[in-house]
Amino acid sequence: MDLITIDFETYYDKTFSLSKLTTEEYIRSSTFEVIGVGVKINNEETKWASGDHDEITRYLQDSFNWQNAMVLAHNAIFDGAILSWHYDIHPRVLTDTVCIARAVHGVQDSVSLKNLAKKHGIGVKGTEVLNAIGKRRKDFSEEELAEYGDYCVNDVELTYKLFSILAKNFPKKELKLIDATLRMFTEPVLRINSSALEEHLTQIRSHKNKLIESAGVDKKTLMSNEKFADALMDAGKVPPTKTSPTTGKKTYAFAKTDAAFQDMLVSENPYVKALAEARLANKSTLEETRTERFIEIAERGSLPVPVKYYAAHTGRWGGDDKINIQNLPSRGNKSLKDSICAPAGYMIVDCDSSQIEARVLAWLAGQDDLVAAFDAGEDVYKKMAADIYNNTVEDVTPDQRFIGKTAILGAGYGMGAVRFSDQIKTQTGLDIDMDLARRTIDVYRNTNWKIAHFWRACQNMLSRMYNHETVSIGTNGLVTNKGMAIELPSGLLMRYDDLSFQQGERGREFDYKTRNGRTRIYGGKVTENICQAIARCIIGEQLLDIAKKYKVVLTVHDSIVCCVPKEEIFEARNYIETCMRKVPSWAEGLPLDCESGVGKSYGACE
Repeated sequence: MDLITIDFETYYDKTFSLSKLTTEEYIRSSTFEVIGVGVKINNEETKWASGDHDEITRYLQDSFNWQNAMVLAHNAIFDGAILSWHYDIHPRVLTDTVCIARAVHGVQDSVSLKNLAKKHGIGVKGTEVLNAIGKRRKDFSEEELAEYGDYCVNDVELTYKLFSILAKNFPKKELKLIDATLRMFTEPVLRINSSALEEHLTQIRSHKNKLIESAGVDKKTLMSNEKFADALMDAGKVPPTKTSPTTGKKTYAFAKTDAAFQDMLVSENPYVKALAEARLANKSTLEETRTERFIEIAERGSLPVPVKYYAAHTGRWGGDDKINIQNLPSRGNKSLKDSICAPAGYMIVDCDSSQIEARVLAWLAGQDDLVAAFDAGEDVYKKMAADIYNNTVEDVTPDQRFIGKTAILGAGYGMGAVRFSDQIKTQTGLDIDMDLARRTIDVYRNTNWKIAHFWRACQNMLSRMYNHETVSIGTNGLVTNKGMAIELPSGLLMRYDDLSFQQGERGREFDYKTRNGRTRIYGGKVTENICQAIARCIIGEQLLDIAKKYKVVLTVHDSIVCCVPKEEIFEARNYIETCMRKVPSWAEGLPLDCESGVGKSYGACE
């Protein structure tokens, strides 16, 4: 298989560029134009080609065997989309040095070609020697195009050299996952029902206006902290405050996640309640802006799904391109999810791995009774609730089960009573007394004492990492550190760069370098990181198995979404569920399960 390294140079101006527009919006625009392209086959000399659309099309389609090629680019979601959407070229494999670098170096580092070239000492990324802004291809002289070509060729050479370094020990499975992730965007199949979204957008705007009228203030008052505080004072409400965790200074507790603000949303004072509701509606613009963006995408064609490979410290995928399909609302109004539809003759299957992180944690820690309960298909949430409330499983109420569920899914990482109480309040709006919160945490830790022991093992691992010692923990010694990193079953490393500590009241208090500064890390948090990372490794293997037969269009947290032929729906659903119950060879004894939904739309699958 040939390795084809590629880089497109395209038209841009002050308002039309990737810094102003999404990748999809930019490439699909009628304003878009390719100025030229640099192409390198294997280690041969890089060629520069410039011409009109037809000339570039003939050059690309006639000169290369794309069906037997791995296409490499730095930010391949861009170059791959151009190949697919403008030239109908679909290579055998797509790969990307941005993705690989993010996995190899960690998400805290810049993965620009300039920085990576400097980091690895492979050369200097050139600067654009031409004043190319606002210039169409016809506006360049032949000498200028040649100069532009030299700039592009250098980028291609740097990308090739970078790949040669980064790919040496990069897992082949991860290269396949990069390809699958990129194709969710470059080869879109999903459609958007824009008419339903237009109605939804009208409802959003109407609702906001009604709330403003009810509050009796203007929008500026709602958006300004000081003016909103004055409005609360006028209503007889002392504005709630909090201490900023970053500055240590007093500030208003007006964030939607603040317990004091949540209290105002259910205030017995109707004016305070109206003010809080109006502020929340006008500050929370995400649903409105995403609805607008979805409608715009529908006007241009099918839905390219932007998913960022290795977006998080744990290796998890993330949303991208300003629409973040990873966190579309699943409760309440599901208009956005409902608007995402399969093409004619196809259905959507959404298969979700059940409680995968809780299962991984129990298995890793050797909490055999909980593992057995998962394996037997018992309702572990009811079982936990029965222990908390000291009654039988049969007598557990829905509210009690929710407490048990939150304990199983949240308390496994060292959560204390105060945080547990806050989480319940945030998720449901319900207040639980501290006695119940403390009892819940105590029961969880006493019942699952091996999990609590695992937290301490993870805390010890931090000390060992800092002292450049190696230690293995978890079932079969699966979790091992290499320097200041933890080796994952995928073969990749989860890094804790520049790990350091201060001596505190409870012993060593560690932190490490992140992109936004330094982040505190402790045994419970390491446990959470490990479980999320291992869950991601499992989901990755499942995704590749599923992709052998069916088109994977999206992965969200612990779910995999596929588009399958309508006539194969039962066969496909069974196959996908079988794949997601398959236990990796390195995780013997881990009880996996899943549940799936089927529908013409993404929202209908739930």
